Amino acid sequence: MTQTPLSTWRWSRFRYEKLVESGFFHDEHVELIGGQLIVAEPQGTYHATVLTRVDLALRAVLPAGWFVRVQLPVSLDDDSAPEPDLAVVQGVPDDYLNAHPTAVPLVVEVADSSLPFDREVKISLYARGAVQEYWIVNVTERTVEVYRDSQPDASTPSGATYRSVRTVRPGDTVIPLALPSTTVDVAAFFPVAERRGGALRPRS
Repeated sequence: MTQTPLSTWRWSRFRYEKLVESGFFHDEHVELIGGQLIVAEPQGTYHATVLTRVDLALRAVLPAGWFVRVQLPVSLDDDSAPEPDLAVVQGVPDDYLNAHPTAVPLVVEVADSSLPFDREVKISLYARGAVQEYWIVNVTERTVEVYRDSQPDASTPSGATYRSVRTVRPGDTVIPLALPSTTVDVAAFFPVAERRGGALRPRS
């Protein structure tokens, strides 16, 4: 017998958001990526610490009229509602009372085990969704990959990618494209201690 290929259900953002509103997922942390439900990996303590430091560093330098959303959905298209670790958006929280942001100037993902997914799948998704700038905070290498200038690319999962990539390290600074008067100190993202064998030790 010939096995009939199995079909998969492709979720729309509308149906996904209805499930979220109904409480269907309870405490499960899931994202809608390209019509598929992706379960987020648990966060280790070092990852959580870096995420918190990035959040505080961005909040400290953002001008009035801008704020940071932490692990909350952004509405990129009809079949994607990713929940980036951090998203810098314009306005005030109440502006998004009835809908998640669609125009997101800066998205930041803090990555360790998720690094391949963030570099291959999410980068294409954000580029297609017109996210102006995408940062990957590489926890393991203590670097930040800065992606800019989106362009179509049929070879990628979502059909787009970024033309420009720059890697910065503690001691460097970054000026977000949408905030030319704002300087972000990369050193503020990482603990003074480094992780060795699961433990934190002072850097020599």
